[in-house]
Amino acid sequence: MRVIAIGKQSRGPEAELFARYAGRLRPALALTELPDGRGAPVEIKRREGQALLAALPPQAFVVALDQDGATPDSPGFARMVEGWQGLGRPICFLIGGAEGLDASVIARADAKMSLGRFTWPHMLVRVMLAEQLFRAHSILTGHPYHREGRP
Repeated sequence: MRVIAIGKQSRGPEAELFARYAGRLRPALALTELPDGRGAPVEIKRREGQALLAALPPQAFVVALDQDGATPDSPGFARMVEGWQGLGRPICFLIGGAEGLDASVIARADAKMSLGRFTWPHMLVRVMLAEQLFRAHSILTGHPYHREGRP
C-alpha cells in the first residue's frame, strides 16, 4: 500500500508518528511526497492533480481522501481494505494539498473516503490514515489492538 500526498513532511512529531504506524505494517506503508502546486487555486488543483495521477503505478486501486467520501468506522474500514487487497492491485491513497483534490483525481478514484467533516492539516491526515491502516490490519488478524464492545 502507498500514500501519495501533496507536500513535503518536515521532521517533527507528525513525521515520527507516520513512520511509527507505517513501519508496523508488513510490507511497510510507503509514502510518495509531491511538491505543492503554484499559481491561482484552480491552477494549483490542476497541477497537483496531474502530479498525483502521474505518480500512480499501473493498475492501481485508487482511494481518494475527500470530504465527500465514505466515513466508515474502523471495522468497516478493515473490511474495505480486505476487499481491496483481494483485488490483487496496488492500493494507493491520495491526499491532496490545501486546495483539495482536482476533479480529475476524483474521477479516477475507485473509492472515496473521508476522515470526517472536520478540516485536518494534511500532515495529520497522513498519520491518521496510517494509524487506521494499522488498526485495520490488527482487526483483520484478530489482534487485541482494536477493542470492540466498549460501553
